[in-house]
Amino acid sequence: MATPLLVSYDPASPSSGLSLKQIAYFGRVLVKVSSLAQAEDFLKRNFRLLDVYVDATAITSTGDLVDILNAGAAKIFISLNQLTALSQEQSVPSSRLVVYAAESQVDAFKTWVGESTEHKDAGLSTDSSAVKAIAEKLGMNLEAQNLYRTYTSIPTEETLKDTLAQGGVSVVSADALTFEHKEPNGKIVAASLIAARAVADQSNGLYATTVTDERGTCLGLVWSNDESIAEALRTGTGVYQSRKRGLWYKGQSSGDVQELIRVGFDCDSDCLVFVVNQIGRGFCHLGTASCFGPYNGLARLQKTLQARKADAPAGSYTARLFNEPKLTQAKIMEEADELCRANTKEEIAFEAADLLYFALTRCVAAGVSLEDVERNLDLKSLKVKRRKGDAKGPWAEKAGLAESKPAPEPAKPAEPAPKADEPMQMTRVVTASTPENVVQDYLKRPSQKSNDAIVALVRPIIDDVRKNGDAGVLKYTHKFEKATSLTSPVLSAPFPPELMKLSPETQEAIDVSISNIAKFHSAQKDSNEGLKVETMPGVVCSRFSRPIERVGLYIPGGTAVLPSTAMMLGVPAMVAGCKKLVFASPPRADGSISPEIVYVAHKVGAESIVLAGGAQAVAAMAYGTESVSKVDKILGPGNQFVTAAKMLVANDTSAGVSIDMPAGPSEVLVIADKDANPAFVASDLLSQAEHGVDSQVILIAIDLNEEQLQAIEKEVDVQAKALPRVDIVKGSLAHSVTFVVRDLEEAMALSNDYAPEHLILQIQNAEAAVEKVQNAGSVFIGQWTPESVGDYSAGVNHSLLTATYGYAKQYSGVNLGSFLKHITSSNLTADGLLGLSRTVEQLAAVEGLDAHKRAVSIRVAHMKKQQA
Repeated sequence: MATPLLVSYDPASPSSGLSLKQIAYFGRVLVKVSSLAQAEDFLKRNFRLLDVYVDATAITSTGDLVDILNAGAAKIFISLNQLTALSQEQSVPSSRLVVYAAESQVDAFKTWVGESTEHKDAGLSTDSSAVKAIAEKLGMNLEAQNLYRTYTSIPTEETLKDTLAQGGVSVVSADALTFEHKEPNGKIVAASLIAARAVADQSNGLYATTVTDERGTCLGLVWSNDESIAEALRTGTGVYQSRKRGLWYKGQSSGDVQELIRVGFDCDSDCLVFVVNQIGRGFCHLGTASCFGPYNGLARLQKTLQARKADAPAGSYTARLFNEPKLTQAKIMEEADELCRANTKEEIAFEAADLLYFALTRCVAAGVSLEDVERNLDLKSLKVKRRKGDAKGPWAEKAGLAESKPAPEPAKPAEPAPKADEPMQMTRVVTASTPENVVQDYLKRPSQKSNDAIVALVRPIIDDVRKNGDAGVLKYTHKFEKATSLTSPVLSAPFPPELMKLSPETQEAIDVSISNIAKFHSAQKDSNEGLKVETMPGVVCSRFSRPIERVGLYIPGGTAVLPSTAMMLGVPAMVAGCKKLVFASPPRADGSISPEIVYVAHKVGAESIVLAGGAQAVAAMAYGTESVSKVDKILGPGNQFVTAAKMLVANDTSAGVSIDMPAGPSEVLVIADKDANPAFVASDLLSQAEHGVDSQVILIAIDLNEEQLQAIEKEVDVQAKALPRVDIVKGSLAHSVTFVVRDLEEAMALSNDYAPEHLILQIQNAEAAVEKVQNAGSVFIGQWTPESVGDYSAGVNHSLLTATYGYAKQYSGVNLGSFLKHITSSNLTADGLLGLSRTVEQLAAVEGLDAHKRAVSIRVAHMKKQQA
């Protein structure tokens, strides 16, 4: 078991006390993170070193909490509110959770524990000094090290020892500890805290100590005391207390030294455990690996192979295996095949031994140890998300499990997010010195999940909602949004005033924006007479518009509240004259909707708000439920799941619903020349980068020199690090690009090829350059037109939905016409029909459609009969 200390460590700033390597001697560390990306990065770099506990109280997404556990966190520290949401996830074992609770909240935690036997495995962290009393109240076994004490100020050594004496685990900052036991300089000597928990032998006052290797094999039994523990931690080596020679630095004379890996205890603290990496012949004075004899099995094979690698005779079989990777690969494949063909117990054991030999040879050749392999196995055991586990491609085909399918094109490797102390920059590409095919690769959007995978997840949700109505919607709202208190999936108008309470400033901003959006979209209306053309004498063709009667408007949730999207969809629908407006937006965990969205729904006359997001909201509006009104068209942006659901229902003829267009992550392309203000350029890039880690921003720099490019890059770095959503920006910038081009013509060609959702022109004579724009969702002209004004209040529509695949080449953004149908009419006089009859009859005859021809000829014959 670990020591009764949990050292907290800040990854963003170096510790003035213990380093991370020193903390590893305790076997575990607690790190506080602000994002999933930060947690995953720390876990990836350090899981081999020690067990990582993550303080995840700053993480708002339940999905991110699950992902942190899945990435290898041994435990996560969470709040009671997070616990309520996370306990709905059946894949998360309570033994991986530690809940922060003040003394006044212990009863609430106790109630939760009492709900399930499995809940008893959860840990508790408290700042109360009454550790033992709390444990007794909860019926908690302190030997399981599940009760942690935090401190509101730097604790004294006496305070820490009091917690240890009560059986609790003290959470201590690395800055407060030291291994320098002779000159602690005001810090707490960590070794004294370990010794405070150790139970000494009654006969000699020393601590019994078991020494093991990293794989848990016992190397020998020794004694320790306070001084030897302190020296072992200070030097990072095996140091013990000999009953004959005093302080014993293992290997000091023989050279068989030990590297300290970690220090721990047995279950009742009467035996210390030193885990070491043994150097030289072995632990025993007789030269064997342990005092109990040589290694056997895999450990013995590893030692043999490591020795052979260092000194294998040239040309020997072992030397060939180390030096000829293809030979090793062939032998592994051969032995794996023979193992698969083995039948009897003896045959399987024999072939498995051969396979393990060649597999371990491959590992040793690459510098990989059994300890590395086992640590990876431990990491896999921490997964809380399970893969389906099917065999891959050719192996499945060979075993007769599946038909051969072409391998999917490999995804572009993800760019690593920059470290906290590194400048946040976009990749720079100079087109004049870069091959065209490479430039085209950089123009590609970040890869998304395959459509087949998304559809496979979305289709069952749509089918469930279609079949079970309100119950289906509520099921997924409870599951995904954690809004378990909701009993109805709909909030109907008139909306209660208390649900749309806003500050005067926010209400005024929304009112001004709605007014401007209404003005711009009202100007898009057709004239009352519509279009009327006489194509030939007596033949009048006309076109007129009518509003779509019932529209569903999807307002995303996700990482930001988006009342602006509610305005961009609701106001044009109101101006168009749609009779029924149905909003849909994911509720918060308490079942409520953002008051800004409710206020917009009220202003535009919405009939209701569907309290759901994702595929379940789309399905509810497409098919209707007991409470949700069926609509004729669904509009609005969303993630990949929303887009897939919209496309599925649009392709279902029984749904009778259309959609606006495919959607994707936000993006912006800025074209800047030497006159552009670097601060303005950076702010425009970051305004879209903060939407999500899958957003992409592009800068096309026209003939800028190194100094001018660095000025923009510096502004991006400084402004980005000042943003609250800096971690999201990091992820976006990791796959964003600056293209350095020769002139405006090349810049516009690149832009039109990319077809951005938002295009910003920060160049001389920007207005004149608009005529060169062929493909873009919306254009922002000149230095005084940031994209933000289009997002909120200028009047143009920000619901462009053109990202991900460059759909600006084919689609327009949402406009008044998105909410209208255009109907055509024909009105012919008798002379008009006579003048057109021969043309129609001839074309009908060519197509072999006699009934079409007769519809004209009967009328012409009738007219001639009346004239006779």
